[in-house]
Amino acid sequence: MKEINDIIQAYHKAKTEGKKTALATVVKVEGSSYRQPGARMLVTEDGELTGAISGGCLEGDALKKALLAIHQQQNKLITYDTSNDEDSDFGVQLGCNGIVHILFEFIDAHENNVIDLLIRTAEERRDSVLTCLFSLERGQKQIGTVLFYSKHTSWPENHRFESLCGDIENVLENRSSVVKTVTHDDVSYEALIEYLPPAVSLVIAGAGNDVKPLVEIASVMGWEITVAEGRVTHATEKRFPLANSVMVIGADDFIDQIMVDEYTFVVLMTHNYRYDLTVLKNLLNCRNRYIGVLGPKSKLDRMISDLAEENVKVSQDQMDRIYGPVGLDIGAETSEEIALSVAAEIKAVLEGKKGNSLRYKKDKIHHAISGDAQ
Repeated sequence: MKEINDIIQAYHKAKTEGKKTALATVVKVEGSSYRQPGARMLVTEDGELTGAISGGCLEGDALKKALLAIHQQQNKLITYDTSNDEDSDFGVQLGCNGIVHILFEFIDAHENNVIDLLIRTAEERRDSVLTCLFSLERGQKQIGTVLFYSKHTSWPENHRFESLCGDIENVLENRSSVVKTVTHDDVSYEALIEYLPPAVSLVIAGAGNDVKPLVEIASVMGWEITVAEGRVTHATEKRFPLANSVMVIGADDFIDQIMVDEYTFVVLMTHNYRYDLTVLKNLLNCRNRYIGVLGPKSKLDRMISDLAEENVKVSQDQMDRIYGPVGLDIGAETSEEIALSVAAEIKAVLEGKKGNSLRYKKDKIHHAISGDAQ
């Protein structure tokens, strides 16, 4: 979601300055590639780039193609074969060994253009789907990004893509993007039906100095950051300028004043045992999948024991959401190192990974986008 937010900001800046723009999107990959379908890059008419569609080997030529799309004011599909080692422009630098199809969409001022649809995905605090239609046939019209969909909501409302709704619902249910062959207006197209989760919401209970590096790393990741605790001297915007929200909240009111959903990750690091215990107790029945507890294992054991004395039994499902001591085991000692281990653990939990070294991974690094068009 960070890339999408960066692109939206860059587009608004370009629009204010009167610059024309185009959006490059990886819509299909055959074999290996540094970026997967859904990777995007905004290009302005004076050559500013925001986002990325490769590790750097395609951006130079992609800039030329994007400028051509802007000049001709029409969408274009370009195919790059990075598997050819004799090609000095593509593939050699990274050894990607794949074929990458990139759609260049000229962004005009009409309502519901691709940026408008990206804005809707960024504003939703729920799973959503973007659908992009393209064709690998030479001379065929490139329709582009046409539809935003989330549960009970589609945009544009009066669209002409009812035949895709079943596939879109499946992507939303399975939380996995697909590339499929579809028929629209009696013409065969391929569709990137892309699943997009909402941005990670990181809620940090605590405003000590050790919170600062975690806020900084989370900001780089593009997460939505809330810092909250009870001390008015610590929970200030001046101390945490990169946080989206800084709040002074008592422990009993914590979850009443902060929205907690499935994509909310909470880290308890106030260094106030009673405060952390109260917040933990109130979080047990929330829907979020991660509660990190800073401190040794003995602290968490004591918390569970104290909750039991209050007749609060922590179920196994609830225990599975509690990560204490918080963070991956990377030998972290300093605040900065601990922040790195916590952020990495959150990313691993978000993706359903164990946080192991990639050198031990037997299959591909990236999850393949499935579908009958692959």
